[in-house]
Amino acid sequence: MASSTSKKVLIRRFDREPVAGFVNPQCWQQDAGLEVISQQGVLMLIPYADVKAVHFVRDFTESPAEGPVFNTRPKMHGLWVRLRFRDGELMDGLLPNNLLQVEPHGFTVVPPNPTSSQQRVFVPRTALDEVTVLGVVGSPLKQAAKPKPREQISLFD
Repeated sequence: MASSTSKKVLIRRFDREPVAGFVNPQCWQQDAGLEVISQQGVLMLIPYADVKAVHFVRDFTESPAEGPVFNTRPKMHGLWVRLRFRDGELMDGLLPNNLLQVEPHGFTVVPPNPTSSQQRVFVPRTALDEVTVLGVVGSPLKQAAKPKPREQISLFD
């Protein structure tokens, strides 16, 4: 099944009002900025330096939470990261534990509550002061299973 050709986004900017619109997931990240079609049908190219975060949302009625962090260790697999924006705001997220999925212009993270209106968040590199890895969840490095004691009887022989 083919995916939708446009995704709903809410773009938070540092010094301006947020922009609600649609992006084409195949070509929305240009070298000069983000290509967005506003709800009024106007094609805009927003420079990465102006963008704080791009929230992929289910609908435009709810605004995304400001500065969400995980209250406990996340259950999903990936790199648990804490992003510190240029204005000092903090946000937690999960990055895929795969270097082939790192994007050249920023990071796409799963927010602490992906069941709410926002599903994913793209953060440009220019919006960040610091990215800290807090943990690796679901590491492929697993400890060897403990050997079964000899004195234990087996039930089904």
